[in-house]
Amino acid sequence: MTRMLLIGPPGSGKGTQAERLSDRLGVVAISTGDIFRTNVQEKTPLGLKAKTYMDVGDFVPDEVTNEMVRGRLSSEDVKDGFLLDGYPRTVQQITELDDILGRNGQQLALAVLLTAADEELVERLLGRALITGRTDDNETVVRHRLDLYHRQTETVVANYAQRGILTSVNGSGPVEEVTDRVMAAIEKMAPKGVH
Repeated sequence: MTRMLLIGPPGSGKGTQAERLSDRLGVVAISTGDIFRTNVQEKTPLGLKAKTYMDVGDFVPDEVTNEMVRGRLSSEDVKDGFLLDGYPRTVQQITELDDILGRNGQQLALAVLLTAADEELVERLLGRALITGRTDDNETVVRHRLDLYHRQTETVVANYAQRGILTSVNGSGPVEEVTDRVMAAIEKMAPKGVH
């Protein structure tokens, strides 16, 4: 049973790898970014609130994000495992995820950190903006998001490293090569509870 998460800065390929790993591992990929964007598109109260933060590159507040993830992880399709993409991003979200899983007698098995140099990430995100027209991918916002990542999410990385469930994978290079690297890292960590 696989309960894992992908961590990495904006543009590191988490979304792409989550889709590929979901297929290979046979678990549901859950992207908080996708859930936010769906809510924004549908103009839900959550979406309208989230959009004000997303447009300037800020994290959506923990209480909004936590409520959304708690609801999603109660769905039937995640009972056999899941792959979280984009959550947790703060220490408070780690506590919430531990609580959500602990209530079901579960725990996180693995955290995969995708790495890449900041300048490569900026280039990737600006390229993506040209293709997708995402309003949260202009250079000012991208650099702000990277700064937030370094200031807040790196404590999440440290937490999972201390637990002994973190593995780091180079996220640069062709998509298929990165997927193969991630799968190799997962297999290496398999004795710690990832199947």
